[in-house]
Amino acid sequence: MSEPILVLVSAAAGLVVGVALGWYARGSLGGRRHRRRERFFGLPRNSEALVVVNRDTGGGDWSVAKHDALALLELSAVIKSCGAHAQVVAQDTAQQAFGDRTEFCVGTPISNRRMAAHMQSLLPGVRINTDPEPGPDRGAFAVGTERYRLENGVSEHVLLARLSAGQEARPVFLSCGQRSITNQAAMRYLVKNESRLHRKYGGSSFVLLLKVVNSQSYGPDVVELVDDVTKQAQTPPPQPNGKHGKS
Repeated sequence: MSEPILVLVSAAAGLVVGVALGWYARGSLGGRRHRRRERFFGLPRNSEALVVVNRDTGGGDWSVAKHDALALLELSAVIKSCGAHAQVVAQDTAQQAFGDRTEFCVGTPISNRRMAAHMQSLLPGVRINTDPEPGPDRGAFAVGTERYRLENGVSEHVLLARLSAGQEARPVFLSCGQRSITNQAAMRYLVKNESRLHRKYGGSSFVLLLKVVNSQSYGPDVVELVDDVTKQAQTPPPQPNGKHGKS
């Protein structure tokens, strides 16, 4: 075999090997990413996820606000990519403990009974102003000693949480926003930052306070991380220790 042909054959062989190694590396990397996503969301193949939908206070019993519905679409791609299945239930029909199945719960304690239960038992350090009367603190979040007010269309907050009762338990993901558009923003943030959140928290619980900026112009696309409020949100407020006399 002449030298030029030998060089071509060697180059072709090297190219084939390089392509094969590239495909193998890509497949291996893709497999690791897939397994990491399954672990983070608690969604092994053929498992089932419970998706608890919020009730639109201005609609019927099964009416879901537009942006809450879009938030569910953000989640559906994740659930499908893991090879899992979603069971969608109304907020007042989800009557079971968490941990057996991964759960995604979207809404506020006002319109989502399931969210109200989770907030009370899992996030005792969070208080939400549910006063129907107009005022500067209407819809405000209080986390620990800090208060976060709602400015419609300008500055709106949402709590994004991943909570777990242990390594073997499936997590529950909460998106509790001051407006429904913030729930869509939180789910988009969760999906977009999945790898970073997994690296930082692994299988541990976290509670993040996010701020949606100028949603009247940018929709749910501009989101800022205000703080990691895991400790404050999970710490019950101090109880008054004064003595009460008989009336």
